[in-house]
Parts: sequence; structure tokens; C-alpha cells
Amino acid sequence: MSESAQSVIPETDDGGGGDELRAAPRFTLLLRTAKLIGLAGEYLCVVRDVSTTGISVRTFHPLPQGQLVLELPNGDRHPLEKVWEGEGSAGFRFCGEVDVTRLVEGKGRFPKRGVRLHMELPATLSSLGGVHDAVVRNLSQQGARIEARSRFAIDQRVQIELKGLPPIRAVVRWRKNHEYGLAFVDTFQFAELARLAATLQNGCRTEFTTGEQMRDEVA
Repeated sequence: MSESAQSVIPETDDGGGGDELRAAPRFTLLLRTAKLIGLAGEYLCVVRDVSTTGISVRTFHPLPQGQLVLELPNGDRHPLEKVWEGEGSAGFRFCGEVDVTRLVEGKGRFPKRGVRLHMELPATLSSLGGVHDAVVRNLSQQGARIEARSRFAIDQRVQIELKGLPPIRAVVRWRKNHEYGLAFVDTFQFAELARLAATLQNGCRTEFTTGEQMRDEVA
């Protein structure tokens, strides 16, 4: 799926800087999942258009204030300066030089994989053996990495409970010391996880979402 290239700077009076950015070469970029990292947490987005000076992204909730860093699935990071934000989208300037070809191609040190959100959330794990305290260390569409003092078996079925959410069914797939990798029985849609993560991390309002429209775009 792809979209036609658009400027990352809107047609508004921006003190003159917008003309220079609009004149930068623009590239059509396949919709690419990524995350924005800030002091308050990590937030999912979809990179839509990129130029030598900035990017525009699809968002699923209002973004937090302060500096944000774009992290791509290959591990590359780019500090950003927010220029504008609208309903379901935002535009940023790059704070330094960027290899646009590398960004578009998505090549990097790490193999491509689903975006993982690093966090530290208290949770409980329910199983036939009872209810156990745990901490969620990262979260993705397909599963989570947790830390727990209790012992769980490989392929054991459990339920994760986070404050304010219904239980999430999962299966233990790997174990290393007190860390466990869980695979969700019912995986999240990308937009669904984006809204969930924002709510879990900082109670972010989600009125910018459009439900099925956004879900269909990135499913």
C-alpha cells in the first residue's frame, strides 16, 4: 500500500521556514510502522511521507508535548522537531542530517520485525496456579515480554491483567530466568495497540482516532 507524496509542512504562515522545507525533494514512502519516543513513553505511528528535511506521520491519538525521537523497525533513530499536528496526522523536521535513501529502503543492523513498545507497567498474571504479580517490559501486536518471580511452564496458558483493561489471554513461549515471552491468543490491530499503549502510559486522550478507518489503513 502506498500514498502519493505530500509536503510535511502545511500551507500556513510559518515564519518563512515552510517555503524552504516545501522545496526539499519529496519521496513516496510505503506506509511503514514506527514509533515515537518521548519522556512520557513510546507511541506507535505510521510514516507516510519523507523528504530530506522532515516527515509526516499517521497518528492514533494526540501526541505528548516535548522532544520526540523517531525509531524505525531497523533500529535507526532520528530526533524530531514537531511543526504541526492535526487530527490523525503530524509533521516534523529532522534535527540533523538524514540518509533518506536508507530511511526509505529500511535497511539497518537489525532484521525487520513488528514494532515493540518498551514500558514498565505493573500487571497480574492469572493461571490455574493462582494470581501472580508481574511487570510488563514490552508490548507488541502479537505478544509481550514480562518479568515475574513466579514459575511458569512453556506453553502454559495465562491471562494478563492491566489496570482498566479486560484480561488478555496469552501463552508462554519462552523463559529466561525471571523473564517470559508471551504470545497473545487474540492479537491486536496496529491502531488498537497504539491507542491502548497511549492510555496505559499516560492516560492520553484518544478522540483523534477514527476506529475502523484507521484500523483498515494499517491492518
